[in-house]
Amino acid sequence: MGTEREHLAEYNRLYKENDELYRNAAKALGLSDCAFWILYFLRESGEEPDCGLTQSGICSAIYAPKQTVNSSLKKLEEDGVIELAEGTDRRSKPVCLTEKGMALAGQTVDRVLEAEQRAFGKMTADEQTLFLELFRKYTNLLKTEIKGIRKQDQAEERITK
Repeated sequence: MGTEREHLAEYNRLYKENDELYRNAAKALGLSDCAFWILYFLRESGEEPDCGLTQSGICSAIYAPKQTVNSSLKKLEEDGVIELAEGTDRRSKPVCLTEKGMALAGQTVDRVLEAEQRAFGKMTADEQTLFLELFRKYTNLLKTEIKGIRKQDQAEERITK
């Protein structure tokens, strides 16, 4: 067994490798990263007919800046891939895949979703559960630690003023 530091280094390598897998998949499928993730989450949401997530919901789902998501949505809308349904303002309008968008998603992100399902399905149910439990636990612990850093920085900033 390695040390804690070696384990974290291995985790970070794996995390970056996983991120690169998705980036390469998007590129190979002719999509920008943001467009890929927008289509991905529209399909994954299970809404029929792939309509329901708002711009702000997409931002939250893909952890991307509003401006980046807005630019990608505009491009997808110009290309006839999505349309915005009625809403109180642009951010609250549900984003819907058009027929062209559903066809594009079927040729692109659906294939990635299926690959994920096949890969995940090669783990036992216990392995799947353990993987998710441990990853969730680590993410929550890291979130707490990073919030602590921000609080410490804010406290130090008040002291130096």
